[in-house]
Parts: sequence; structure tokens; C-alpha cells
Amino acid sequence: MVDITHKITTLRVAKAKAIVHTSSLDTILAVTENRVPKGNVFEMAKVAGLFAVKNTHLTIPDCHPLPIEYTAVEYQIEGLEIHIFITVKTIYKTGVEVEAMHGASVIALTIYDMLKPIDKGITIREIGLVEKTGGKSSFKRQDPSTISAGVIVCSDSISAGEKEDGAGKAIIEKLKSQGVEVKTYAVVPDEIATIRATALDLCDLVQLLIFTGGTGLSPRDVTPEALEPILERRIPGIEEAIRSYGQQIMPYAMLSRSVVGTIGNCLILALPGSTKGASESMDAVFPHLLHVFKVLKGTTHSAND
Repeated sequence: MVDITHKITTLRVAKAKAIVHTSSLDTILAVTENRVPKGNVFEMAKVAGLFAVKNTHLTIPDCHPLPIEYTAVEYQIEGLEIHIFITVKTIYKTGVEVEAMHGASVIALTIYDMLKPIDKGITIREIGLVEKTGGKSSFKRQDPSTISAGVIVCSDSISAGEKEDGAGKAIIEKLKSQGVEVKTYAVVPDEIATIRATALDLCDLVQLLIFTGGTGLSPRDVTPEALEPILERRIPGIEEAIRSYGQQIMPYAMLSRSVVGTIGNCLILALPGSTKGASESMDAVFPHLLHVFKVLKGTTHSAND
């Protein structure tokens, strides 16, 4: 199976379609008037489709078991054709398009099986996806303008040349993958005055400023103490999202003191200093965090205002 442990949990919706083509109007009338010898075609096919959706992972080897939370089946008669539509929803880390298409195909097969004794010319065609939403693709930034960023590594050992930086470079790669331009990269020691001065110097030059390191509980972890007094507005929801995502992977994430807020129109994040912690924190909030810049520009509103 494909690794989905790094993905975010969102509402995932998929709608699929299949078409059963009959050869006679008498077949269509037998279905709509419930005169098919094997029983009620629409109801039996619907039940088969519901079972198919929930058991897709048992049929398609690379599909993950999903908590299917909603399935709806609709039928439309168009001439000699029965159009099948199935909508599937879940709140999970991966989409349900295969589940929806699997359900549509089994519904079509069930209809075929029930009608073949009375119609030897029945066929199935056009099984496919109609639409899908959810996941990171639904939260891609629509603003064509480039967002500029700075990445600051807070570490005594790295600034002294005793260790190599991994977290800052991981953050830069994540930003580049989202189309964010990284204009500044620097390493500073774990000193409150230095971290604070760096934030104040850069907040007018970039739109996004990410600090990595110094968010733990050791005596030299002082990044939150440096940033909190100068942040004009905290954004607790982003902080909560980072910690919540991290705790699903590593329980020690509850000890992180990640801080997020703004100075003017600059968004500032303080993330963990480990490479894995920084990378997972980026996964937790990107790309949907980029919506912040539309809100700061006044071109749109936040979700709950």
C-alpha cells in the first residue's frame, strides 16, 4: 500500500457514474413497474453497491480500509439507458473515488444480472468518476502572486558549526513544493535577543517567516519566549493543528511549544528543531495555511468570521 501516514484528514467526497444500456423499452418498463422476476432491481442493486463501497479494500489490493460515513445511490432513466450515480463521503487521509467507482460498477453488474433473463442485449458502459473533492488538492492556493519566505534555524550547535542543519533544509523543500519563494535562510544561536531582532528585521521583507528549533523544554529552548512578546496576533488554531497532527504520530509532540502569529502582514511560525518534527509540522498545515495571505490582504474572509 501507498504510505498515507503523512496526509491530512479532511472531508473526502467522490461521485461516480455507470450506465446500463438495455435493448428494449419493455425492459425499462419492467424495471420501473417492478415486474422483473428476480425482484426489485433498484433496491437490490443499491444494497449490492453499498456492500461494494464498504468492501473495496478487499477487492482492490492497494486500496486502504476506509471509515465510509455516507453513501447515496441515484438512478435516472434516459431512453433505453439506466444512469447510475453514487456519492461516497468519508473524513480520512485518502480519497474515495475508487470506492465510488467500485460501487457504481457493482450496481451496474447487479442490474445486468437481474435483467439478463429478460434482455439478452443488455450492456454496461461508461463507468467513471464524475467529481471528487477533499485532500490537499482542494486547498491549493489560487492566488497567482508569489509568496516570499524566510527560514531561520535556531540552534547553538548548528550556529557554532558543530552540527549540520536538516530541519531548515526540509522546510525549504516543502516551501518550494508549494510555490513559495525562499528569500532568506539563516542560522542563529538560541538567544532571545538575537531571535527577536531577526524576526523584527525580516518581518517587513518577507510574508512568511519560519523559525525552526528552540520550541522544546530544555533550558536553552527560548524561541517562544523570544517571539511571543512581539507577535501582534496569535493564531491558536494553527498551533493546535501542528500539535494535534504530531500527536497522531508521536505522543511526545504534546511537549512542543510551537508558536504562530503575525507581525503586520507577516505570518510567523516557530516549529520544532528536529528534521522529522519540522517536516511533519509543515505537512500538518500546508498548503491550506497559505489561505492566510488572502485573509491578510483583505481579499477573502477566514472560515468563522
